[in-house]
Amino acid sequence: MKHLSRRERSWSDRMISGSRSAMYGAAEPPRLWGWRTRFFWKNTLLRSASNTPLISVYVPTHNRADLLLTRALPSIRAQTYKNLEIIVACHGCTDGTARRVRVLNDPRIRVLDVPRKQTYPPTAENHWLAGPVVPANAALKAVRGDWIVRLDDDDELLPDHVEVLLRAAQAGGYEFISGAYERERDGVREILSDDGEDPPAGGVQTWMYRSYLKFMRYNSKCYLKRWNAVNDSDLVDRFRKAGVRMGHIDRVVARVLPRPGETTVGLQAYQRDQEATERRFAF
Repeated sequence: MKHLSRRERSWSDRMISGSRSAMYGAAEPPRLWGWRTRFFWKNTLLRSASNTPLISVYVPTHNRADLLLTRALPSIRAQTYKNLEIIVACHGCTDGTARRVRVLNDPRIRVLDVPRKQTYPPTAENHWLAGPVVPANAALKAVRGDWIVRLDDDDELLPDHVEVLLRAAQAGGYEFISGAYERERDGVREILSDDGEDPPAGGVQTWMYRSYLKFMRYNSKCYLKRWNAVNDSDLVDRFRKAGVRMGHIDRVVARVLPRPGETTVGLQAYQRDQEATERRFAF
């Protein structure tokens, strides 16, 4: 799902994004081979694989406690698959998010207090492109499960999300699996399946992948790129280039709905009131 930045890219932008791409391209394929070898030794030769592995579901968030507690978290806790670790990565939250999540007293939930860190110029577009990178990477560092799922704080999983994707990944021998999702914009709902690339991938809220892939972190300079500048698009593009075994199913496993008081989602929502967006995410 390509995104062309509206901001004119400078020579420095091109150099930084180009050097990052070169670094990832050189380092990630051999590291993937190494992690696969370790996984094979542990789970095949030592026969330690489980049919009900621990799934780590993480939510990067910043000052959206009400929405997190009424949309994202309930959809995770209601999963038909129960062996879950739930990580809420609070990025400099000042609205009591951490306290309110801990009050749930769910032993599966861990709260990470991630210090607020600025890694990009604070425009509405850049907040959308790179805003979740710092808390998402903190969550990846903390995961303990065998598989990883990411859910943004304003999205929701269907109840069988984890179960359906896990069984599809196990059946196909995939390291990464994704599905379709339902999106609402201006009162119209539609089903979006994949990004049209080869191999295809669905939206980030439909992903599940092996936890040994967590060495591939989100790119804090993704917003400097000309194409695939969104943090998740950058990462899935690197999965492809590294040779991750990827699968996709045409089944809806998540929903992307407008936040309360808004009528659309994604970059459109951030840009309809850019000043309000920039105030909300001000560093």
